Amino acid sequence: MRDESQQPGWEPRDRTVHAPPIPPPKPRRRRLRRLFHVLLFTTLLLLGGFAAGYLLVDIPAANATATAQSNVYLYADGTQLARDGAVDRENVRLDRIPAALRHAVLAAEDRDFHSERAVDPQAMVRAAWNTLTGKGAQSGSTITQQYVKNYYLGQERTITRKVKEFFIAIKLDREKTKDEILEGYLNTSYFGRNAYGVQAAARAYYGQDVETLDTAQSAYLAALLNAPSAYDVAAHPRNRAKAVARWHYVLDGMVGERWLTRAERAAMRFPAPHPARPSTGLSGQRGYLVRAVEDHLTSRGILDEDALAVGGHRITTTLERDKQEALVRAVDAQVNSRLDRAGNPVDRNVRVGGVAIVPGTGRVVAMYGGIDYTKQYVNNATRRDYQVGSTFKPIVLAAAVEHGARTQDGRPITPHAYYDGADRRPVQGWTGAPYAPENEGGGSYGQISVREATDKSVNSVYAQMAVDVGPAKVRRTAVALGLPANTPDLTASPSIALGPATASVLDMAQAYTTLANHGEHGAYTLVAAISKDGRDLDLPSSPRRRAITREAADTTTAVLRGVVEGGTGTAALAAGRPAAGKTGTAEEDRAAWFAGYTPDLVTVVAMMGQDPDTGAQKSLYGALGQQRIFGGGPPAEIWAQFTRDALEGTQVRDFELRPAPGTEDLGPVLEGPQDPFGTGDGVTVPGRPDERELLGPQRRPGPAGRDRQPAAPRQNPAPGVRPPGAADGPVPRTPPPPGGSGADGPAAEGPGAFRQNAVPPAPPAPPDGSDRADRADRPGFSGPTSP
Repeated sequence: MRDESQQPGWEPRDRTVHAPPIPPPKPRRRRLRRLFHVLLFTTLLLLGGFAAGYLLVDIPAANATATAQSNVYLYADGTQLARDGAVDRENVRLDRIPAALRHAVLAAEDRDFHSERAVDPQAMVRAAWNTLTGKGAQSGSTITQQYVKNYYLGQERTITRKVKEFFIAIKLDREKTKDEILEGYLNTSYFGRNAYGVQAAARAYYGQDVETLDTAQSAYLAALLNAPSAYDVAAHPRNRAKAVARWHYVLDGMVGERWLTRAERAAMRFPAPHPARPSTGLSGQRGYLVRAVEDHLTSRGILDEDALAVGGHRITTTLERDKQEALVRAVDAQVNSRLDRAGNPVDRNVRVGGVAIVPGTGRVVAMYGGIDYTKQYVNNATRRDYQVGSTFKPIVLAAAVEHGARTQDGRPITPHAYYDGADRRPVQGWTGAPYAPENEGGGSYGQISVREATDKSVNSVYAQMAVDVGPAKVRRTAVALGLPANTPDLTASPSIALGPATASVLDMAQAYTTLANHGEHGAYTLVAAISKDGRDLDLPSSPRRRAITREAADTTTAVLRGVVEGGTGTAALAAGRPAAGKTGTAEEDRAAWFAGYTPDLVTVVAMMGQDPDTGAQKSLYGALGQQRIFGGGPPAEIWAQFTRDALEGTQVRDFELRPAPGTEDLGPVLEGPQDPFGTGDGVTVPGRPDERELLGPQRRPGPAGRDRQPAAPRQNPAPGVRPPGAADGPVPRTPPPPGGSGADGPAAEGPGAFRQNAVPPAPPAPPDGSDRADRADRPGFSGPTSP
């Protein structure tokens, strides 16, 4: 065998057996592998991001807009008076929201709400894809996510907000029930017309509370959520077809979810909403009333200012809509309609305030604050900067009877007691600076009874009476009746009787309410009920207390009947009711008052003068085309019209009085006289007959429901003489002594003496008159104090 290794060029051969070469990987496999790695990395990244997001994103506090609510103010009958707040919202519990409305919202926005999770990633992806492909901007958010956006975040469209919304929704779903989330959503969603939440929407579109909505109305409100402004068919009639189509969509969804039968669906008709009303806010009387209620709540510690600012309170007031409207009508008819602001500069200064309270309950049922809250900000019913004038005099009389006061010569002070009514008569028994007040127009009356001095509002008599009672006791009586102890210028001095104190109309109404309520005092109230988020809040009790004896209060009422029947307040007879009252005029005629009451209603009206530019107090001389304005003029005319209208249809009641012994003849009595002449109240006044001879026959209540017939007029006798058998009735006014009437206005001639547009005669020059508060003993006074 030949050895090949010996042959030329031979080389050893590799006899190793090699495997066939591996072909390179195909491109498809490479792509799948890479995709797997990318997906794995992305999944890990997402899981890490989700974990980090879940841990890092906390549920924040609610945003300011979501928690802001309006305070809702209601009349006593539950009808809306006003809303106060930048955001029109009133949260309501879910159980107040009808099932039809809840189902309509779910049909419109999220039909799987009760069974789904807090977020729906598929819907979010689908919505994003539709938005990117031009099929319209869509959110893909569940109701939980929408609630998170409304309540915790905001409406901005950013990735950051969407991420936060995602994680907060997941956490919230673990912490709250579905009902809680749905309630929050229904209270935070925007429905257009500045209405946030279903309650505000029900009021804005249908003028009713949410619980009274029917299914058709509920479906329309649910349809609004998709495009609140566009689907408001009252504001945008051209969009009616789209709005109706959306309404049908909602109803069809309710049928599909078996929340509505097909028969019910077929019977539905589109419920056109009310036209949008322009926002009037707090215009007209609303602002005055809302601010008065707020002051009432804060001053009595029921709510503080911070709580009111947060809002959400449903406040039912004691104000009665019909009486409130009647008071506005009376002021418009007797004053506002007669103003000529363009032709008469004085008419620019006229302001009016009024308050009506029900005796026995203390409920304020009407209040007039001014021409318009947006034009005259200060509430004329609650301001304390105008003198009350002679409306304070009944307080002096009540104090005299209450304390059993006596004159300087020891005679008991009763309505039949006589005083010297001389003008500028120096007050006796006062140890302070000499004081001699002027009567209206400088009139002098000689010996005059307290009752007649009240009818004619004689300053010299009442200043002396205040000293006889004791100015400090008069002041205490005023506070006991209801005037605040810190009332400006409520000073224990002789002039207190003339009314320099600057109490408000509301303050005076409260004091007169105590008189009307036979001497029992209870703080007035403006609030009947208050709730927040459907929960009632406790209101403090208002215990009643005896301020003065019934005899003192009823004696004062009996005397004040004479003021209406034949004194300075005869215009009040137009009310057609038994009435008691007192007129008053502030210094320099800067204010005119009438405070009066029937057994059923106490009302105080004041007419004030104030420069609209400077705010300075101005005289009312020349206002309404009259040379002078008296309490027996427009204020009493307002009182009469309002009282007549406010009590229309109610039974006419007479006063049931129990006056002090010896004064039973002043009016009808509840019980027979126990001592016809009291404790020695039968002394003889020099120059006058014994007071027993002056007593006329008693007047008692007539049949229930009928007006009491006025007693025969009593004549003004010469000093010391009274016609035999003369009835103790109204005193016809006689011409005043030379120099003035000494009353709250010109001499009345009987009922209707102060008719609308009647112009009383003017004095040659405006004096510092009787019913105006005398400031002789006030700091800075430079006028005369004695003849």
